[in-house]
Amino acid sequence: MHKPLSKCQTRKKHVVFDYIYTKEDPTLANIKSAKKRVITSAKRAELNKAVKSGVKTATKKVYAAIESGDKNAASAALTSAISTIEKAGSKGVYHKCTTSRKVSRLTKAVNKMA
Repeated sequence: MHKPLSKCQTRKKHVVFDYIYTKEDPTLANIKSAKKRVITSAKRAELNKAVKSGVKTATKKVYAAIESGDKNAASAALTSAISTIEKAGSKGVYHKCTTSRKVSRLTKAVNKMA
């Protein structure tokens, strides 16, 4: 059985993956490919998390520029955000419909500025 996880470990999936893989556990798969999948999944989750964080940061920059009322800064931030979002979509982090929805909402918000 697993020992109880601390609050930090329950919030962070990568910590839980590390815990599951490194500790001796009778429920853990003994097959080599299954062990590899656990490690691979943890790595992919980390990379996906980093990409999603970058998208959120870019989105926040656009909305901050909109709030300040600076049309030029908002347009520049929008260009950067669209690039970041499209890259995330091409890497498979986001579905293509999610990607286009995010871009559309940001563009609409910038275009709405007076």
